[in-house]
Amino acid sequence: MLRPELIVNVGDLIEGGTTDNDQLAKEWSSFDQRAGHARAPVFYTGGNHDLTNPDMWQVFEQRYGRRYYHFIYKDTLFLVLDTEDNPPGFQWEIDRIRSESIEITDKEGWAALHRTAYGQLTERKSGRISAEQASYFREVIAQNPQVRWTFLLMHKPAWERPDEENFSTVEAALEGRPYTVFYGHVHSYLYEQRHGRDYIRLATTGGVQDSAKDMSIDHVTLVTVSDTGVDIANLRLSGIFDRSGKIPAGGEGLCFEAAVCGEQK
Repeated sequence: MLRPELIVNVGDLIEGGTTDNDQLAKEWSSFDQRAGHARAPVFYTGGNHDLTNPDMWQVFEQRYGRRYYHFIYKDTLFLVLDTEDNPPGFQWEIDRIRSESIEITDKEGWAALHRTAYGQLTERKSGRISAEQASYFREVIAQNPQVRWTFLLMHKPAWERPDEENFSTVEAALEGRPYTVFYGHVHSYLYEQRHGRDYIRLATTGGVQDSAKDMSIDHVTLVTVSDTGVDIANLRLSGIFDRSGKIPAGGEGLCFEAAVCGEQK
């Protein structure tokens, strides 16, 4: 209904976390079918649910192409990062302990997460990009010095690792030009500045809500690029209604903010 010119996201588009190709095909086809209703092109970003293990990497690549890529639209550069860019063997290990953790939290609740091996893992909170991926984006940035604006889209914050050494080189390549970073993963909204630029963590955007988290809320972010800069407006889904006065797509029966309407199963 908002009719954007294009649609981007910050990942976790399916539940994932499996090696069952039939289940993955079902989940991705379901998302594709819903995304297909949009009257604008939709660009996919992979999250940890979408790229949990190397088998899922292969499924993503077969269906959608590269896990990290870029495109230019109306002189605006979009960099889409893969923050699950770990060595394959290590990614399988993350997958294993993540599955064990989910079994525990299913029995004991999410409060038990921090006691699990996955809950204490650096990769649960922060992302990683490889040296190869960093090199790719540095080259893209160097080849496009005069674009009006640059947007970075990723799932996990790639700069929060204590051993981070690759994403910082991408940030260095962006020095002196206007850019904005959008990411997700935590399911609560956060605005901060880094290197004098906006780094914005989107909230649930349709994912699981936690009433204990501040700004855990379903929303869409409307971004307008003009010759004078960028305007960003976050729209609560509960605040959008159509010409008939109803929230679209059966929204009046949904909870868009658990802190207001309570947890829903």
